[in-house]
Amino acid sequence: MKIVIIGAGNVGTNLHHVLELKGIKADLVHAREFMNGQLDDQAVNNPAVNIIIYTVADNALEDVVAKVHAPKALHIHTSGTMPIDVFGDDKPHAGVLYFFQSFSKSHLIDDWSGIPCFYEGRDIDDVSAIYSLAQCLTNRIYEADRHDRERLHIAGVFANNYTNLMYRMAAEVLKDTHIPFEALLPLIDQTAAKVHSMSPKEAQTGPAVRGDGEVILHHSEILNQMDDREFFASDLEYVYINMAHIILNAQKPQEEQVSISEILGKALEESNGTEQNRPTLARRRRRRL
Repeated sequence: MKIVIIGAGNVGTNLHHVLELKGIKADLVHAREFMNGQLDDQAVNNPAVNIIIYTVADNALEDVVAKVHAPKALHIHTSGTMPIDVFGDDKPHAGVLYFFQSFSKSHLIDDWSGIPCFYEGRDIDDVSAIYSLAQCLTNRIYEADRHDRERLHIAGVFANNYTNLMYRMAAEVLKDTHIPFEALLPLIDQTAAKVHSMSPKEAQTGPAVRGDGEVILHHSEILNQMDDREFFASDLEYVYINMAHIILNAQKPQEEQVSISEILGKALEESNGTEQNRPTLARRRRRRL
């Protein structure tokens, strides 16, 4: 079986690496060199090629697919959002193999057995071939159409990319202290471990869940003073306040939901014993929410 992987980025490089470890020979082709004509066309458009796997960016996939002429091969893309129809009638055997993991060329993954894999095929023979290939790599294989993959991709952005942004912001908050980011790791690990045995909603803790407006207000004012950092102080405060607003109201029925401005306004009253500063605070919150 001859396999060609087009795209030597994070996914392609890792996929090529693990296939080689499994004893499955695969040629790794740089998409840019292929598109620019820097490679012999037979590197891809070869009748001997059985499977062509496209691991290129979504915005480049159609252009790369259009340049491939291998009607007998099985064409597979690895995108979480692109449809199977990106492969036209000239490529009757087609499908999707979406690996739900964050890949990096600088950190190649040797063991894929626990990586979830989501597949789709144009017909039963394509499904069988894609499933067999997936079985060589992982035990966690699920059928998923475009609708399901799109939702999964969005969920992954929330769970991975945006969570990592929170880590970056947390590191920024600690930058002018003597406390290293590593001090947060036990907390991060514990929270991640909890969602293996309870729902994320049940695992939610913090001042917003408790409706502790005084703590939220105090944190907000500190964040608003942080300058000369990777993030603007206003952005740090904006994210903190909006996250608190979402958490606060997600824990309540719709008829009981309240504005974060009300919570902070009450906290300011209790802190100062006066309402004189409340309009300024409320106006600032309304601009952000």
